[in-house]
Amino acid sequence: MATQHTSSALRAPARSAAYPMAKPGYGKRSAPNQLPRTRADFGLLPARERYVAGFVDHLPEGAAMSVKQLAKQLPLYGQQAISSALTALSVAGHLRRVRCAVGAGDETRWVFRTFWSRTAHDNEWWNTYLTAEHAAHAVSPAQEAPDTAPPPPWVPDEEPPPPVPDEPGTEQGPEPTPVPPQRAPAQTPDAQPAPPAPALRPSEAGPSPAYLALARLGHEDHRLPLSADDCQELEPQAAEWLSRGVSVDYLITALTAGLPAQVDTPLGFVRRRLTDKIPPRIPTTPSTPSGTPAPPHRILIECTDCGRPGQPEALPDGLCRPCRTAHRPATDETPASPAEAAQIKARMTDLRGLLKTV
Repeated sequence: MATQHTSSALRAPARSAAYPMAKPGYGKRSAPNQLPRTRADFGLLPARERYVAGFVDHLPEGAAMSVKQLAKQLPLYGQQAISSALTALSVAGHLRRVRCAVGAGDETRWVFRTFWSRTAHDNEWWNTYLTAEHAAHAVSPAQEAPDTAPPPPWVPDEEPPPPVPDEPGTEQGPEPTPVPPQRAPAQTPDAQPAPPAPALRPSEAGPSPAYLALARLGHEDHRLPLSADDCQELEPQAAEWLSRGVSVDYLITALTAGLPAQVDTPLGFVRRRLTDKIPPRIPTTPSTPSGTPAPPHRILIECTDCGRPGQPEALPDGLCRPCRTAHRPATDETPASPAEAAQIKARMTDLRGLLKTV
């Protein structure tokens, strides 16, 4: 006698104890306002979606929710089938994939999370909850979920204790022979400590970038040959250019651009250009006042099918417009015009007539 099953859904496999977990702050997140778990959960879904939903519902917080990891644990379906099932669960109101920015300034980073709810919710509920969740937990993922994974089995729990010294009665090895202290050679009265090395002056330490830029002018254009004395005389003016935030290449280009056919006095010509074309000083502080708060980061929902990010209002059911049109083409297409409807009706009549003659 056959045994009658109360549910036609496939039984979800038991979760492996070694199921991979996502990085701290990522992975599965359970939404609030969920009904208690019962045998009738996901009863309105098809068999495949019910199978995947039952497995995901039993995963712990922070579990990896990628299609690849789920396909490894669900042997009945491949990655394409798992992706289609997650898309259907998103449309049914059980799942939302979210991308949100955490941190501030240069430390801003994107965090990818998958919010799961055993109880299906509509788009308005999901948009309200995700906006409030992002505002309440806009901190770094490391602070939200510290890594509490146990150490690997090959790491010892405690460091081995230091070796215990042998007791006096035990046999010990021979002690090393002490080295007698050696006498330092007596310093003669004539010997004096060596004088400290004299400090190098800036000119002796090496040429400055301004000096090297002036020395390169003759190599860049033969009409501006400067001697060593000329470079030393113009070095303060060239250094003023570099202190205003310009580079050495910018300085050389500004001094060699648009030269006349012949330069009689290169020293006077370069001095005049350094004075007349001096650039403005670039401020080092930001233009915006420091007290102005940074604009808040809005949460972005990812399309469950293709991963395209967008605002919550632009992705109803967790799907972008192209994916929503592909899954439900009848909802986004405009009705056919009367002329097209008449052509379709005439074509169908012709096909029926051909079938009758066969």
